Amino acid sequence: MSKTIIAALLVCMVMVDGCASKDVHPAAAGFQAPSRGPKVLAAWMPWFGDKKHMDVGYSSQDTNVMRRQIQDALNRGISGFVVDWYGDRRPYHDKSFALLQQVASEMHFQVALMYDETENDNGQATDEAFGAFDKAYRAYIGPSARYRDAYLTYNGRPVVFIFPKRGRTDWNRIRAKVNTWSSPPLLIYKDDASPEFAGAFDGYYAWVHPGHKGWAPDGSDWGEQYLDNFYKNMTTKRADKIVVGAAWPGFDDSHASWGLNRHMDARCGETFEQTLGFYRRYYNDSNSIPFLLIETWNDYEEGTAVERATYTNCNRPS
Repeated sequence: MSKTIIAALLVCMVMVDGCASKDVHPAAAGFQAPSRGPKVLAAWMPWFGDKKHMDVGYSSQDTNVMRRQIQDALNRGISGFVVDWYGDRRPYHDKSFALLQQVASEMHFQVALMYDETENDNGQATDEAFGAFDKAYRAYIGPSARYRDAYLTYNGRPVVFIFPKRGRTDWNRIRAKVNTWSSPPLLIYKDDASPEFAGAFDGYYAWVHPGHKGWAPDGSDWGEQYLDNFYKNMTTKRADKIVVGAAWPGFDDSHASWGLNRHMDARCGETFEQTLGFYRRYYNDSNSIPFLLIETWNDYEEGTAVERATYTNCNRPS
């Protein structure tokens, strides 16, 4: 990914429409995904409009909003949304995904599930995962799913991301179950999988994190050490696995009811710029990673949204 392409990928971060152009660093203009290199995806949150979450001015079940979001993403060169999904444990989120997949099918866009493991170690995590994956196959992925043409695939196989919690799911049992599907899915786990389940997963993705030192009080740690370790491990210890790189514009969970006062400074676009191009330290156009996941499209509660448009009041040199 060239410096020009990295610059074109940068987006605005203030929750307003439009740009104050005189205050925007040149790198923040545009936002066109690269024509070469990884397919660009973005994590999409399905819960707005649910009273448990903050009001961002729209409902995640408004299909007109979805059409606008998808068109905006397409214009920027984003190929698909990866959607937080809990199966039937969160009916609102499930309905949002169903509507999004339908709109995606109409607009030649792609969607994928990111299954969130159960939050509690209640002894039911594996059974709940069985139920969720059965639902996913029946409704969204398998041959009887009405809008399966919009579901993200890689080398002909559907891609399912997994976000771990504390449920202690037996992923070896889940792997055996999904291997019976007509087209077994590629299971992509967050980078920190337990060795006992290494054989269950086809790949790994990076997620917003500063590194082993933790969150810097001043937000200065933008994730360099974490990303370096992730890509290094993927080229050495996990060279046989699918690599999903990550980019993020910053982090601030002060608006979240579950917030822990974690902060990562956007640095007027530099955080996004550097995370976008970081994979190039280990890969190139002839040996690229298949996917780069922008984290996130619209998580305003944790301050990672790239949906709306500009870095303002910045004094970065051109």
